[in-house]
Amino acid sequence: MSDLRTRGLVKTYGATRALDGIDLDVPAGAIYGLVGPNGSGKTTALEILAGLRHPTAGTVELGVPKAAVAYCPDAPEFEPWLTATEVLAVASGLLGIARTRDALRDTLERVGLADAAERRVGGFSRGMRSRLGLAAGLIGEPHLLIADEPAAALDPAGRWEIIDVLAALAGAVTVVVSSHDLTDVERVCHRIGVLAKGRLVYQGAVSDLLARAAPALSVVVRPPAGELLRVLATAPWVRAVSEPEPGHVRIDVRDRAAAEMNLASILARSGARLLEVGRAGVSLEDIFFELTETGPHHPHSRGDG
Repeated sequence: MSDLRTRGLVKTYGATRALDGIDLDVPAGAIYGLVGPNGSGKTTALEILAGLRHPTAGTVELGVPKAAVAYCPDAPEFEPWLTATEVLAVASGLLGIARTRDALRDTLERVGLADAAERRVGGFSRGMRSRLGLAAGLIGEPHLLIADEPAAALDPAGRWEIIDVLAALAGAVTVVVSSHDLTDVERVCHRIGVLAKGRLVYQGAVSDLLARAAPALSVVVRPPAGELLRVLATAPWVRAVSEPEPGHVRIDVRDRAAAEMNLASILARSGARLLEVGRAGVSLEDIFFELTETGPHHPHSRGDG
């Protein structure tokens, strides 16, 4: 059962195609992460889902009433003379929902703003405004929460707090959240959609995406490893090679069998003093860069063209 589906969603701005026929499927009660590089169409997609923009073509199918949808923008703005508590009181009033002062404070506490409940929001940092935006979205107890980069302006401890808030909603609230931090997505999201240049290049479980990743090897040699890197970069079975720290070499493999047959001879030919060899962990970030063709390029990396 889905709380949200899109079919053939297109959004154009003149000659620019911001979204190019995306089909999202968000199961009820899931936390769905929408990720992609800058300019991939994430914010446009979320604003269409929230009803703030109209698509050029395609459909949005909601499994919940429109009144039960809350949207949290990435840079929320509030009247600067209001306190945090007053902001939530106004938000609940606009929704036609009565909330006691204790209920307002409880919501602020959920997002880590209890100590700032009576402060005027004009003095809030961007991170505090992001927390308040999430609180304003939660005050109406939505069935579907759409949050654009809710933790983007927070320090690491603050990010974890907000991610914990979102994680606690799983099952009771359907959440669609965009994020630049793939660690957050991997930690909290059940499903993920990867956007690149307005196209949905992957949709499914994070675990399935990690499972289908190309294999990688970890080789530890006594530094320096320059000659080993040079030789590996010319091997046809190597997709990319890097040295994240001295002597620690990561090899992304095109052909597992060829790697098993040829790695020993390459180590010998390069004169490398081997300390350790094993399988390297594959991160969501590695796969994201491969899917979207973005990210850091190491001096010894080999591309597919």
